[in-house]
Amino acid sequence: MITKDRRTARDVRHLRLRRHVRGSAERPRLAVFRSLKHIAAQLIDDDTGRTLAAADSRSKEFRDTNGNKGGNVAGAKAVGAVLAERAKAAGITKVVFDRGGYMYHGRVQALADAARQGGLVF
Repeated sequence: MITKDRRTARDVRHLRLRRHVRGSAERPRLAVFRSLKHIAAQLIDDDTGRTLAAADSRSKEFRDTNGNKGGNVAGAKAVGAVLAERAKAAGITKVVFDRGGYMYHGRVQALADAARQGGLVF
């Protein structure tokens, strides 16, 4: 199956990336997950294994404002802006970026840029 091979290759790239990227309470890890229809991001404290803030395109708040547009660049920008807003509410300004084994291009880059514009530093 080609799907399994793609997932395996992404998992290998993600594990290789995770050797160097680690989140803490001071600088949580901004982890991105991208599917064909949706995109999600979390701020994770790897020391305690807790998610400090999260945003995704499947949530009711997102669908109320943006419709079902989570699979495009505009949806990724909206998710990044919502995540930055929730991070500021939680008192988080500095993060480390975990692209999740995806290329830093398109929706992943749009989410990162929107999070930066929202006030996150990475």
